[in-house]
Amino acid sequence: CANYFCVIMVLMSVLNQTLVSITNAERRGKRQVLVRPVSKVVIKFLQVMQKHGYIGEFEIVDDRRNGKIVVNLVGRVNKCGVVSPRFDITLNSMEKWLNALMPSRQFGHMVLTTSYGIMDHEEARRKHTGGKVL
Repeated sequence: CANYFCVIMVLMSVLNQTLVSITNAERRGKRQVLVRPVSKVVIKFLQVMQKHGYIGEFEIVDDRRNGKIVVNLVGRVNKCGVVSPRFDITLNSMEKWLNALMPSRQFGHMVLTTSYGIMDHEEARRKHTGGKVL
């Protein structure tokens, strides 16, 4: 940059960028979306979404840099996002967080990162553990 007005964009949250890309592609009616860069958290999050049927298959493309993921969409994602900062959630406070984040009681999933790995709130309840909200 020649002058001091140059602005450099920095990617702050890889997971947030992934979820925004998926949501925007769903709203546009796309069947596939290319997501980059790849991280372990993104892969585990996509596996949780796939387990609940929100997305179809996804393929990790190794380009010897940060990698890419091609996600097949099935048209079931209304809205998904990241809670930042990643607040701690205990088993007792989980209901309060679900009421704050979910549109209704039977609808949606909250994904947590726990000491047992990344899972949704129902599995965390079954394993009797809390964690940080993603």
